[in-house]
Amino acid sequence: MELLLVILIGVVAVSVVTALAQKLGVAGALLLVALGLAVGLLPFVDVPEIDPELILVGVLPPLLYASAVRLPAIEFRRDFTPIAGLAIVLVVITALVLGWFFSMVLPGVGFALGVALGAILSPTDAVATGIAKRLGISPRVTTMLEGESLLNDATALVLLRTALLAVAAGSFSVGSAVGSFAWGVVVAAVVGGLIGLLAMRLRSWVGNSAASTAIGFTVPFLAYLPTEHLGGSGLVASVVAGIVAGQGAQRWFTPEQRLSDEVNWRTVELVLEGAIFLIMGLELKQIVTDVISRHEGIALPTLVALAALLIVLLVRAAYVSFLLWAGRGRARRMSRTQFEAMDARLDQIEANGWPERRGQDGRAQRRGRPSSPERRQRRLDSMRERVSRALADFDYYQASPLGWKHGTVIVWAGMRGVVTLAAAQTIPQSVDTRPELVYIAFVVALVSLMLQGFTLPWVVRLVRLEKPGDGPMDAAEQDRIDAELREAAAAALQDPALRRRDGSAFDPSLIEKVGRRYAQPPSEESSALMADMLELRLALIEAMRVRLTALSSGGAFSTRSLRHTLAELDADQLSLELRLRDGD
Repeated sequence: MELLLVILIGVVAVSVVTALAQKLGVAGALLLVALGLAVGLLPFVDVPEIDPELILVGVLPPLLYASAVRLPAIEFRRDFTPIAGLAIVLVVITALVLGWFFSMVLPGVGFALGVALGAILSPTDAVATGIAKRLGISPRVTTMLEGESLLNDATALVLLRTALLAVAAGSFSVGSAVGSFAWGVVVAAVVGGLIGLLAMRLRSWVGNSAASTAIGFTVPFLAYLPTEHLGGSGLVASVVAGIVAGQGAQRWFTPEQRLSDEVNWRTVELVLEGAIFLIMGLELKQIVTDVISRHEGIALPTLVALAALLIVLLVRAAYVSFLLWAGRGRARRMSRTQFEAMDARLDQIEANGWPERRGQDGRAQRRGRPSSPERRQRRLDSMRERVSRALADFDYYQASPLGWKHGTVIVWAGMRGVVTLAAAQTIPQSVDTRPELVYIAFVVALVSLMLQGFTLPWVVRLVRLEKPGDGPMDAAEQDRIDAELREAAAAALQDPALRRRDGSAFDPSLIEKVGRRYAQPPSEESSALMADMLELRLALIEAMRVRLTALSSGGAFSTRSLRHTLAELDADQLSLELRLRDGD
């Protein structure tokens, strides 16, 4: 009963503080940490020790899954190379540099144990990155930050696992670490993708939004547990499953399922995220007590923690600078002309047919060309889609280049958070310096979150980084999508296969009438005719949704715009279906 009361108070506190933070214009996570610090320091409050497995297994998988579901996949694919560099290369470099530093300044800490602590401090946090997203920073920057924070946990936790094994064995093997990481990622990608795909198809078959959401709550855990059993990274598996679910929702789920998923996962994310930051503040008193009981004071570990945070920021700044330099070189080598020439060549092939070559006998041959006209057309369409995607990618890079201002934000927004705290508590109790190491991890996470979190808005203003528009999407891009959907609706009206949801045909006069006045249907109609018109509008919405799904794979439109348009279609469909049910 006492535990239930604590949970209820915690949920209410998280909700109230989050609402208060929105009114004050401050990130809710920062206020929750401050609240936890204040409550934890009260003399009559006894904070129980939190099992780190509860956070690693019970909290992080659904949190990362919820973030992955909303990840803009098109932009993630375009910037996958720099994201992978931040999530893998930067984490490894940071852990090794910190490992050397800790082995030099902390008595009783060797290189292997130092690397373990460095791996704990290296990853940025998906939860903490949400602070940066709320500032309205460039979507490309927020995509890179979120993608990095979703993937770098695997690198850090595999490094931590390998380093702790090295502490027990007395040696550190780089080859073993690389092999463990490769195996962990491969297993996570396979299991997470398979679980995500099976769950998506099952939820599509179930149909009912409440039952579908209940199944959805199990997906991050179903991806995490078998992956960990096979020696992979369960957190990466949860992320992969979330990406699969997020991309498949448009094609397989009903509007009710998508709406239910969005609301319920946002609620879960709010409660779990807030609880973690609240616990983060509550644990400070006990951690400080443990350090003082084993050492003369906290001065040395505090100085070491602050120095470690400075090293983390310096290494990150150096790597991001290299990343921006490499990106500029790549941009200079890219040319739109070559893609346009390839597009023109495909037009020529479509008009004149595949080029022929002469064999030794003088007869025309088609080496490597599809034999049948259907196969040739499919290959031509596939090549044209790839060229169109490359052109869209080029336009994206040109429209949103990354400069030193963006690099400054990327560096300062790389905060440490809950993953660092949870991973630090997995250090074995047999390690003599465990309280000191946990304290250092806590101070780095706390100072990083409070310092960078509170000052990030000031940094954004200082570098005068232009913010994107406050609207749901660019007006010109919205006009282009609307034109595509109107074209799809017009084509559907001309399609003889257009049917009601029950499979029956529409009255031709009704189709003609809607074709003339689709935007402004008559206001005075009989109930039967009105029902027919609602059914026809539902059929047209389905045609628009099919076109929107096709547009999603081309890369010509941003994920933000596509999801906004899908939400509009879903809202229209739900409204029409409600009117039909009321009529029944």
